[in-house]
Amino acid sequence: MTRIFGRPRGGKILLACALMPLLLGPRGAVAEAAGPPAPSVTEHSITLGERKIAFKATASTVPVKDAQSGETLAEIATLAFTRDRDAATCRVTFAFNGGPGAGSAWLNLGAVGPWRLPLAGAVPSTPPRLVDNQENWLEFTDLVFIDPPGTGFSRLPANEAARKHFLSVDGDIDMLAAVIRRWSEREHRETCAKYLLGESYGGFRAPKIARALQESKNVGVDGLILISPVLDFSWIEGRNNPLVDAARLPSIVASRIAPKNRAALAEAESYARGDYLADLFSAPNDEAALGRVVGRLATLTGLPPDTLRRLGGRVGTQDFMRDSDASGRTIASAYDGAVRGLNPFVSHDAADPVLDGLRAPLAQAMSRLTFEKLKWPVGDVSYEILNDRVSHGWDWGQGRRAQESLSDLRRVMALDPRVKILVAHGMSDLVTPYFATRLLLDQSFAVGAPDRIGFVALPGGHMFYAEDFSRAALRDAARKMIEGN
Repeated sequence: MTRIFGRPRGGKILLACALMPLLLGPRGAVAEAAGPPAPSVTEHSITLGERKIAFKATASTVPVKDAQSGETLAEIATLAFTRDRDAATCRVTFAFNGGPGAGSAWLNLGAVGPWRLPLAGAVPSTPPRLVDNQENWLEFTDLVFIDPPGTGFSRLPANEAARKHFLSVDGDIDMLAAVIRRWSEREHRETCAKYLLGESYGGFRAPKIARALQESKNVGVDGLILISPVLDFSWIEGRNNPLVDAARLPSIVASRIAPKNRAALAEAESYARGDYLADLFSAPNDEAALGRVVGRLATLTGLPPDTLRRLGGRVGTQDFMRDSDASGRTIASAYDGAVRGLNPFVSHDAADPVLDGLRAPLAQAMSRLTFEKLKWPVGDVSYEILNDRVSHGWDWGQGRRAQESLSDLRRVMALDPRVKILVAHGMSDLVTPYFATRLLLDQSFAVGAPDRIGFVALPGGHMFYAEDFSRAALRDAARKMIEGN
């Protein structure tokens, strides 16, 4: 999941774990007042149907040090689930969420880890009870979940310069690439096939991390799995760009129809690519064009014609969230437009029923898992599931709309013809609309074989893996890519 909220202008901090062998001191969690506890290694098994899957869990940190002074700048919490595998054929997937400011519990406990918190319909009071994840990925890859500073159990550094560096587009990428390289060295996984799994802003991160690993950390990756990614922020933001409205339209339509599948959305996709854009370039000053848009959108979106006319035929996310219930008593979720919550103010925005509804049970479940099952004593440090301090303090360099990672993705693919990509979206996600990514990929020249990028749009929203069908479909698509079938 993740909340979608640069280039540092000052001097660059050199990270020891990226530029030279790490100076290993005490390892473990990341409480600021005391040193981190030692890593915890525990043995577990889960039941899949009539089979049992045995695995090892290792909760630890990777310390990030300044290469010149040796000062520890941050302790990056990692949670690894591994199985006994042949060293020549082992695979490891590094997973991280986005935000910026989101902990990895969303992917871990929501989608791919060995245990799962049922998310469908969850609210803050939902008991944080975990179940064996029947759609876990441990059967075909080891998993390493990484929490950047300020998320999960990784704390923001006290060093002001380091904090500013880590809370920037480039500093964040450099740090995460360094952690991946160092973890691989420490755990003797240099020869394993490596995959990056990023959700939302994590999907923006992944191509840049892969490029940094290739070009400056001397580490190759075999594939990237991008969940609800942002490949170009200019394609999901901006009220003056008709392409943004066209890219969002199929997700708005998906928010109100059933069944949710690509065939049911074919009309909306075709209209968004063609007549809708053509008329938007003329409306609202062309009354005939505006009339055509209003009539077609009234059928597709269910919004009243007078509302559509007032909006000039351009339906923003907030417009749909608010106006899709004429009574004003409910408000749609931006993270899944098909989900509605009670509106406490009628005329004001409410908490998001999906994003904010899941925060408490996910954070509580992650804390219980870490303390009780994984035996990692991080003291009274709380698990940061969504850190607003990180998102609000993020340095976007030239601005968020100037940020894109599609060019990084193409560079990664050009340098290494073996790299494969899987992109997965939820159809009713209004935060990162699936059609925006589809249009971006369609506008890009194929780098090498045209089948190197797989794309799936599944029922559900931003965290589409909350749906049983979509979680299984994601697992199957990832397994197919990783195993090369």
